[in-house]
Formats: sequence, C-alpha cells, structure tokens
Amino acid sequence: MSTELSYDAVGHTHVADDNWASTPAGYRRYEKSTHLGDGEQLWLEASTAVLRWSVKTRSGFAVLSEPGEELRVRESQDRTLVASLGPFELREPVTVVAVIDDANRCGFAYGTRDGHPVSGEEAFIVHRTPDGAVWLTLRSLTRPARGTWRLAFPAALVAQRWYRFRYARALRT
Repeated sequence: MSTELSYDAVGHTHVADDNWASTPAGYRRYEKSTHLGDGEQLWLEASTAVLRWSVKTRSGFAVLSEPGEELRVRESQDRTLVASLGPFELREPVTVVAVIDDANRCGFAYGTRDGHPVSGEEAFIVHRTPDGAVWLTLRSLTRPARGTWRLAFPAALVAQRWYRFRYARALRT
C-alpha cells in the first residue's frame, strides 16, 4: 500500500491555531467546537484521550497497530482506520500530518492516503480556555477521492456527518 498522501493541502487544518482562516480551492470545509465540560480533571482525561486515538476508537473505529505498539499519535505515523458496517469492514489508510501537545491545546490531524473513501484532512483538537472550559474542535477538508471511490462520495458525506456526531460525544466523560 502506498504511504503517499492523496491530497495536496497538507497541514491546512492548522491544529496549532485558534482561528482557521484559509480554505484551499476545491475542498469542503468543516469546523465545529463542542463544549465537553469544565475543570482540570476533564482536561487531563480529554487531552490524554485525543492523543491516544480515543476520539476515533470511542466512535466505533478500530485503529490498527503492530502488536505491542503503543497507540499514541505521532507525526508521520501511518495508520489504518477500520469502520465496521455490519458484516463489512471499510479500511481507511491515513498518515498523521500534525500534532500539537501544549499546556492548553492538544490534538492531531491526519491526511488520507490512496484507498481512503475521501481525499483530504481531518483534525481533532482539545483545548481549554482560561476559565477552565474544555472544548473539542473538529476540522476537516474533504473532496472526492480518486478512482472508484469518487462515485461513493455522496454516501461518504452522509457517513462523515454521522461520525462527526459520534466524535462530539466521544470525549465526554
């Protein structure tokens, strides 16, 4: 399987930035922040969880790794995400393109590789405000994938909306 990314807007979800200003031409842009709650304990749990792929695993995905390998995001890390749809499995090859792990902001973005049903980037960012509020921000840039997946793009957009709802719930305790 190719480890080459399937899109050209690498890093454009800007995980380290509070504000996301630019959208490359040809992509659907999405951004939404969800208040997870308040307090130091929630911050510690949510910030640790997001860097261990929990936003994906708690949303119904499996994140494939090597036996004994720690499930923690690292920049340039290749992973295969697996969504189970009844008896069927959909494999989504991705590469982590950015990681942020600061005192008040942490998260990551991954980019799609060939074989993913869409082309683009998705980011999961946990951040807290000075008053102790903890937030999860989802950002994505999406366009149709190459090849036969292009025909399934409308269905992929429906699935994407459903999973975004699940992501918003994933880190609430």
